Amino acid sequence: ERLSIAAISRVTDISETWLQHYINKKYKQVPKQIEIAKKKAPLRIECDELWSFVQNKANKQWVWLAQDASSREIVGVHIGKRDESGARGLWKSLPGVYRQCAVSYTDFWAAYEKVFPGKRHKAVGKESGKTAHIERVNLTLRQRVGRLVRKTLSFSKKQANHIGAIWEFVHHYNANIAPRLA
Repeated sequence: ERLSIAAISRVTDISETWLQHYINKKYKQVPKQIEIAKKKAPLRIECDELWSFVQNKANKQWVWLAQDASSREIVGVHIGKRDESGARGLWKSLPGVYRQCAVSYTDFWAAYEKVFPGKRHKAVGKESGKTAHIERVNLTLRQRVGRLVRKTLSFSKKQANHIGAIWEFVHHYNANIAPRLA
């Protein structure tokens, strides 16, 4: 419900300081990689990036995501700059089977073309529908993680908490997608 720490503290009658330390500890414990069961070819992923910031709007942080097109699981995540190093971070975050076999659908951002293998990379426009599901994940992420809402007063003050909140969302999202796949 995107409650602020102050609101949670008020409702639960615990101190903001204790709550903030608890949150910091939990975010440090969140795994920063994705465990994916073995997949069979053909594999197709949709990739996209969304803008966020830490501390102030000048400190832009881009959330790079890759989603398996058939299972809808998020299979790759990188948080960093919107440049070739960010695309490389997303590429490295993908499980090996996706790096070796998957066809990747992205927008026309040049960084993807520099990093993703040419034979299996397809740059497409939004009208194609080939990146519609990852665009939907971006919207869901913005809805569920208050610090990513545009024009919000809530934002991350620490990079580690920003990353932790995003990874927490990713693991929760994948855990809730898995039962629908069974």
